[in-house]
Amino acid sequence: VQLVESGGAFMQPGGSLRLSCATSGFTFSIYYMSWYRQARGNGRELVAGIGSAGVPTNYVDSVKGRFTISRDNAKNTVYLQMDSLKPEDTGVYYCFVRRLGVWGQGTLVTVSS
Repeated sequence: VQLVESGGAFMQPGGSLRLSCATSGFTFSIYYMSWYRQARGNGRELVAGIGSAGVPTNYVDSVKGRFTISRDNAKNTVYLQMDSLKPEDTGVYYCFVRRLGVWGQGTLVTVSS
């Protein structure tokens, strides 16, 4: 089982970014997928989750209306579209398959002016 995040970057506040998590080694289409983030000095925080068929989607209150989680089951990939970025969105973003207990290596997002 492998999860590989990509798309992290240094961004200015108000910008947009799309993260990707490419997966392999398991039947992606039947699993609920999640994105977490970890700011320096903090624990990992659940950001968003998505059901196996694309619904339901769930978000932490701080990103509702700004972030969108989606998935492409044909490509075994889950995405996180991040709009109206804020400095407090800074952190390492991880994708996670709870039922398998597997994390990716993370991708760093830095939002700063």
